[in-house]
Amino acid sequence: MNIKIIGVGKLKEKYFKDGIAEYAKRLGRFGKFTIVEVPDEKAPESLSQSEMDNVKAKEGARILGKIKDKEYVYALAIEGKERSSEDFSKELTQLVTYGHSDITFVIGGSLGLDAAVMKRSNAQISFGKFTLPHQLMRLVLTEQIYRAFMINEGSPYHK
Repeated sequence: MNIKIIGVGKLKEKYFKDGIAEYAKRLGRFGKFTIVEVPDEKAPESLSQSEMDNVKAKEGARILGKIKDKEYVYALAIEGKERSSEDFSKELTQLVTYGHSDITFVIGGSLGLDAAVMKRSNAQISFGKFTLPHQLMRLVLTEQIYRAFMINEGSPYHK
């Protein structure tokens, strides 16, 4: 199994890097886990709608360039479907059972994801209506992926 997270922007904070590294190490026993960073587009505070769309389109093109045809893609979006940890775990198991061994999660930049990325995604997932920094979201997502595998194992980690 190959799990990949594509994130817009560089992760700078050591505490986020350390947390992600710990879960990445734990995930190693279940398959290959990678994080791919694509550059964010510089965006001043006040942008017109067309300027925002342009920023998202440029970031979206970079994201799509990192996704292969065979990958099952989850787009992280506030408007996506919320899942419990148990449901997420079952969903990942079903994907693998039915031949999807390459699963990719996409976390957009500060303006969100371009429509082309949303269209390419097979599913959208939401972690609630809160807006979280994309750096923190990488850590939360990595932990939830690890939790999903531990639930499938029947591990007490999930308690």
